[in-house]
This record gives sequence, structure tokens and C-alpha cells, in this order.
Amino acid sequence: MKRYLSMLALLLGIPSLLLAAPTAMEILKKADAVRMPEGDATIQVVVISKQKGGKEDKATYEVLTKGRENTLIKTLSPATDRGTSMLMLGHDLWIFLPSVEKPVRVALQQRLMGQVANGDLARANFVGDYTPKIAKQGKGFYELKLTAVSEDVTYSRVQLWVNQSDFHPIRAAFYASSGRLLKVGHYKDYKMISGVIRPSKLVFEDAIDKSKESTILYDDIQTADHPEKLFTKDYLKKLKY
Repeated sequence: MKRYLSMLALLLGIPSLLLAAPTAMEILKKADAVRMPEGDATIQVVVISKQKGGKEDKATYEVLTKGRENTLIKTLSPATDRGTSMLMLGHDLWIFLPSVEKPVRVALQQRLMGQVANGDLARANFVGDYTPKIAKQGKGFYELKLTAVSEDVTYSRVQLWVNQSDFHPIRAAFYASSGRLLKVGHYKDYKMISGVIRPSKLVFEDAIDKSKESTILYDDIQTADHPEKLFTKDYLKKLKY
């Protein structure tokens, strides 16, 4: 059948690429693979939040992922927060404070710093959390409408723009369950990271107050093979910094 369609396209003068257009899920999977490795990884992250005319807040994290479901986030700085960690198992997220005996359950939607939510670090990939649909196919880009598969994910809806030629994410609009636009993210400064051209910077703009801006810098991304024991609540108090 594919051979027949290709021959028909040739006779009619239709570019064969149009007959092999990727599905919304294929586009989303390719965009996710550009942003993050699919398997285990260790990611060095810097989060900067600032407001025009105001002070700048900065924090560094080491993010350990095991597949798409498990994530461990270690706070390295500032010094006052060093030793704080977060553990995501599926859609369940806990925070561990050195001063508290047991981990405390928190929401993925809760703000970590500025416009950056816990889920932006703990569960960054879209595949599995959203049902994608091609909303628009413009000149050189795909616009995807991502609808949350459950209420447990970070955002109720995401509008994602992806480059057609290389499936590089361009920008994303993030919405609350009420339908309100929360923020817009821009994927910037693409460079070679762990053998793949990836965005090294994600810049969030507040939807209401344009003077507020938060940036996630991906300083390093390395594939790894993390032991299962790291991703348990009992191990949080044993973490070394």
C-alpha cells in the first residue's frame, strides 16, 4: 500500500513527505527525546528567578531520573536548603526536610521557585501524561494541543510548538484546570548535550506579570544506571551531599 501511495504521489506531483506525515504522538515522542534521555539520567540544573528591578533568586539541583516514572531531586544550594530532597514515584511526590523525621506529600503543581513548579523538574516529559492532538500545522512548525490524562499531572493543558524539520521544541503555553493561562515557556540555546542537540535553557514568562521571569538551566545531562534503592522514601534520609 505504501509503495502504491508513493507512486500515486509521484504521478500527481504530491511530495511523498505529505503521505508520511507523523502522528501527534510521534511528534510528541520525538520532542521529548530531544529534551531529555528516555532512560536513566543524572541532570545538573540551575533555577534562576528574577523580577525587573528586584532581586534574583538562584538554586542548584541534581536531578536523578529512572525511566519516566521515578525522579529524585537533591537540593545543592542555597546553603540554607542544602539537604532538602524530593522524590517522585509515578505521580506521587514527597519532600524530605533534614529537620523533619518523615517525608511530606506535596503537589506537582506547587511552586518550587518563581514560575517553576515542582513538576517542571520532577516530571518534565509530556509523553504518558498528556493526550496529544495536532491543532495546527504551520510553515515550519507543528502546534500540538496536549490534554492531561488525569488530574495528578502538573498542568491541565499544554500548547506545544515543535519545529517540523528536527522536532526541536520551540515554546509551550501552560494552563490550569480552570483554563487560565499560567505561563509561557521558551526552549533556547540548543547545544550538544550528552550526544544530542538539546535546549540548555527553558525560560518561563508569567502570563499576567511580564516582569517576572524564571529560567531552568540544564548544565549537564548524563545517561546513567541508577539503583532502585535510591528511589524509595526510606532512602531519602541516607542521601549524601
